[in-house]
Order: sequence, then structure tokens, then C-alpha cells
Amino acid sequence: MTTNQGQMSFAPPIRRRHLLSGQRWRMRLVFWGGAVAVGLVSVAFAWAANRATELFHHLLIYPWLAFILTPGTFVLSTWLARRFFPGSQGSGIPQAIAARRARNRRDALLSVRLTMGKIALTLLGLAGGASIGREGPTVQVGAAIMLKCGQWGGMGKARGLILAGS
Repeated sequence: MTTNQGQMSFAPPIRRRHLLSGQRWRMRLVFWGGAVAVGLVSVAFAWAANRATELFHHLLIYPWLAFILTPGTFVLSTWLARRFFPGSQGSGIPQAIAARRARNRRDALLSVRLTMGKIALTLLGLAGGASIGREGPTVQVGAAIMLKCGQWGGMGKARGLILAGS
């Protein structure tokens, strides 16, 4: 395709109806809204994780308290995970990968309840002295947020949304 100036252009012509398509705008809004939501939650999660780690250091008036506080926190978080948030165990990355592959278990792996539990249990672990990171849980949380935005927006491309949120 050539332009009127003799230069080669391989971009297809932009059609007005294509730009103004309601379906395309809904898709854009889902992606942008999901991206903003994932960003805000990720930043808030990072801030809270830093505060939880600081809390652990402030709770250690005596170093030997770590021998009581850390195992107690692990027992509590294990009980909470099994009782109220099954599926929240693990780093979060394998769960996001499994949700991309599994069609019938996506909601179980990336539900809003599980997302809230993942955040709370990660913060509890950090406040108890666990040497865990927030990066893996952030992947699962981001995937869950983007999947939920896609469901609200009526989009059916769940695999791509999970990948984008991750």
C-alpha cells in the first residue's frame, strides 16, 4: 500500500466505525479499568507488606519472642487457610497458571474471597516473621482482579485476562 507521498505504509486504514465500536470500547475499558485496579491493589499490598514486616520487628522486644511468635503465626495462618480460604496455599504463580489452563475451576482458583484471604494471610505471615514474599501472591491477586473485571464487562477471553492480570 502506498501513500500519496510515495512512501510505503503497511498499517491498515483506520475506519471510523472501527474506532467508535461499542464492543471495542467496552474491551478497552475492561483492560484499562482492570490495569488500574491491579496497580492500585498491588501498590497497597506492597505498602501493607512493608508495614507488616515492620510490625514484626517492633513486636520483638526480646529476640527469643520470635521462637513463640513465628510458629504461633504459622499455626494460625494454616488453620485460617484450611478453614476459611482453601486454595490460598502456595505462592500464587502456580494457581494463576492452573487457572489459565482449567476452564471449570477458574472461579475456585481466582475468586474474590480467595484473593482477600491471600492478601490477609500473606500479611499475617509477614507480621509473624515468615520469610515470604508478596510477589507470588500479587500474581494471583492481579489475575483474579483482571478476571473479575472481564466478567463484569462481559468479556469471554478469560485466558488472556488472567495472563494480563498476572
